[in-house]
Amino acid sequence: MRIAIYGINYAPELTGIGKYTGEMASWLARQGHDVHVITAMPYYPEWQVHKKYRKRWWFTEKMDGVTVYRCPLYVPKKITPSKRIVHEFSFLLSVLPFWFRSFFRKKYDLVVCVTPPFHLGILPLIYSKIRGVALISHVQDLQVDAAKNLVMIKNSRLLNLMFGAERFILKRSTAVSTISQGMLRKIKEKNVPGGRTILFPNWVDANFIRPLPKEQSLRSEFGIPYEDKVILYSGNLGEKQGLNIILDVADHFLNKKNVHFLIVGSGGNKHMLEKQAAEKKLTNMKFFPLAEYEKLPSLLAVADLHLVLQKKSASDLVMPSKLTGILAAGGCPVVTADPDTTLYEVIDRNNMGILVKPECPDSLIKELDRALNTDLTDLRTNAREFAIRHLSRHFVMQKFEEEMYKMQTPGIEVIYQQVYLT
Repeated sequence: MRIAIYGINYAPELTGIGKYTGEMASWLARQGHDVHVITAMPYYPEWQVHKKYRKRWWFTEKMDGVTVYRCPLYVPKKITPSKRIVHEFSFLLSVLPFWFRSFFRKKYDLVVCVTPPFHLGILPLIYSKIRGVALISHVQDLQVDAAKNLVMIKNSRLLNLMFGAERFILKRSTAVSTISQGMLRKIKEKNVPGGRTILFPNWVDANFIRPLPKEQSLRSEFGIPYEDKVILYSGNLGEKQGLNIILDVADHFLNKKNVHFLIVGSGGNKHMLEKQAAEKKLTNMKFFPLAEYEKLPSLLAVADLHLVLQKKSASDLVMPSKLTGILAAGGCPVVTADPDTTLYEVIDRNNMGILVKPECPDSLIKELDRALNTDLTDLRTNAREFAIRHLSRHFVMQKFEEEMYKMQTPGIEVIYQQVYLT
């Protein structure tokens, strides 16, 4: 097939949506598909355009057999709701030349639009209807719901307009895919016609990310003794994660000299967290930038416990992408999730982590204290086995490719199968 993938985030971004979109495109290219990606300059999660791509405008490059069309965009130094809106719409305007040109070139057989931002679907929807091709809207994050629940946008008229535009795009897509059962339920609640939804979970390369002994970890690079305990948070330092709770927890453990808190990542809240940690004199907390992908197994091997945090109001609106790597590394995730969410259900059913009530420092402290003095071998073994059985990239992508082919066969009703949590 000749496939177009469209989204604001793409490789070489190391975390989040860009990582998975990049791996999806390269996998499809290796299967022999002609894959084209329309995207922005890489900037996430640092919120800075990567050095190699600075001072560049519209251009095309080849990456892992994929043709990648790059567009410039506005990237704010300080992230606010209004600046984020400008950031997203700057990309929507910047990408117009590529979409305009696509109307006069060889037709794509299929378009995959990766959101957020939710309004990216407008242009591929127009292309889909005019040129008569299938459109899959792949939802990695229910952005409008999160903006409402986290009170990032307070204007009710604006929110209603955004919900209406989102519903308009989803209902007119050939199919809508998303990464968790909870998000799938919420999408169906938006009155997307039944039978048009695909469960397309994020994955992990379990051959590359695997359990390593502490001697092969980055502990020596971080200056942490092998016998000490490490509680790691790695990934995006943003609003949805509610990371302020880590400061209260680290303060509780200050008197335990053998317990270290590592914050590895970038994001809009990083500088605030560093400032507050300094004000609280949290000498047991260290901040580091994201490690290169080649070092990811060694980074994950640093931790005795992995924090997977999110605010209660973001429950089932996002699925933490970091979890796949933690499970593949045989790590023990400490997850904040309510019982009625997919995240809670997956961890609980497979006995592969520790569950804590969201936004409750006392509960988190209690569970961390207990876990640091408990044999977690069974949880780690279950985590690794789950990753191998259910989160293999080839397994997930093969199922998604099958759905793509079904959409190319005229006259056949598409029946979408659930391939996760079975």
